[in-house]
Amino acid sequence: MKLAVIGFGQAGGKVLDRLLEYDLERGTGVVSHAIAVNSAKTDLMSLECVPEENRVLIGQTVVDGHGAGTEPSLGRQCAEADLQRIQTALDGATSEVDAFLVVAGLGGGTGSGGSPVLADHLREIYTKPVYGLGILPAESEGGIYNRNAADSLERFVDSVDNLLLFDNDAFKATGESLAEGYTAINDEIVTRFGSLFSAGELDALGDTIAESVVDASEIINTLGDRGITSVGYAAEELTAEQSGLLDRLKADDEDIASEGDAAGRITSLVRRATLGKLTVPCGLESTKRALLVVSGPPEQLNRNGIEEARSWLEERTGCLEVRTGDYPRPDADSVAAVVVFSGVTDIPRIDDVQAEAIRTEEFIWNTEREGTEDELEELVSYDNESKSSALLD
Repeated sequence: MKLAVIGFGQAGGKVLDRLLEYDLERGTGVVSHAIAVNSAKTDLMSLECVPEENRVLIGQTVVDGHGAGTEPSLGRQCAEADLQRIQTALDGATSEVDAFLVVAGLGGGTGSGGSPVLADHLREIYTKPVYGLGILPAESEGGIYNRNAADSLERFVDSVDNLLLFDNDAFKATGESLAEGYTAINDEIVTRFGSLFSAGELDALGDTIAESVVDASEIINTLGDRGITSVGYAAEELTAEQSGLLDRLKADDEDIASEGDAAGRITSLVRRATLGKLTVPCGLESTKRALLVVSGPPEQLNRNGIEEARSWLEERTGCLEVRTGDYPRPDADSVAAVVVFSGVTDIPRIDDVQAEAIRTEEFIWNTEREGTEDELEELVSYDNESKSSALLD
C-alpha cells in the first residue's frame, strides 16, 4: 500500500523519520511521499531521514518558529495560516498513493491542534482515504496533555476516514520514564503499522506469490469509513534451518518444518497478538471489521494455520467480517502476525483521558476563579517537567 505520510508536530515527525528508516531497511516502498510539518524550527532540524526540502515550517507569523508549546489553539492557527504551503509540499505525489496518513501526538500543541485541520483539508480536495495515526499521551505526562488529547481526539476522529490509535501508556515499561522509553515506543509504533501497510504493497513481493493476497483495497475495506482502529502484533524468530538458510546452502529435499509446526506457530502468534499488547487496549467484542496478515518465509505460511487462526478470531470477537492474507518474505528470519481491529468502540483509555481532562479543566477554572495564578503556573510547570524535551509537540 503506497502512502503519502505527513508527520505533524514533534511526535509525528519523529515517527515519520523512523518509518522512513523502516521502509528503507525492508525495501517495501510503502512511503511514496513524506513531509514533516512543524511550527518549531529546531524540531524539523533534528530529523534525520526526512529530506530537508520536505520539511515544512508553519506558523512563522503566529509563533515565529518557536513552536506551539502545549496550546492546540496555536497549532490550529499555524496550520490554517499555512495550509497552502503544506499542500504545495504534497503536490506531485498524490496520483501515486492509495491513501494519506497524518501522524501526530495528541497531547501537545502543533500536532494535536493542526492535524485535524490538515485532515479536513485533504478529505475536501482528494478522493483517496485520509487516515490518522494518533498517539495518546501517557497518564504520567500530566493533566494538560491529557486535556489536549481529549479535545484533539474528538476533532481528529471526525476529520479522518479512520483513526489508528496508539497509547503510550500501554507500552511504557514499569518504572521507566517516558523519555527513557521514547525510542522503544516509536519502534513499537512503526513495527505494527509498518508491518500492516507493507503487507498491502504488492510491488515489494517481486516474483514471490502469496497464496492469499492482501492488497491496498483489503486494508481500505477493513478500515472502513470512520471509527477507531487498534492493532496487535507478535513475532517469533526462526532458527537458520527453519528460515531456509541451510536449505539454500545445502539444496537438499528435506522439509524445513512440518506443516503441524508451522500451523501451530501461526495460531499461537495470532493469539499472542490479539491477547497481548494492542496499540490501544479495547474490548474485542466491539470490533466491526478485522484483518489478519501473517508474514515470513513462504514455507512457513501454512494456510491451515491461517484459517484456524481466522476461525478463532471470529469466535473471540464475534465479528464475521474477518479478512486474512499472507505476506511472503523469502529472506525473513521470523514469522509475524498483524491483527487489525477496526471500528472498535469499547476503549477504556479514552474514558480515562476524558476524565483526566475534566479534572484538569475544573482545576484550571477553580484557580482562575480564586485568582491563584501561581497554582495554575505550577500545574503547567509540573506537566512540562514530567515530559522530556523529546516528547509530544
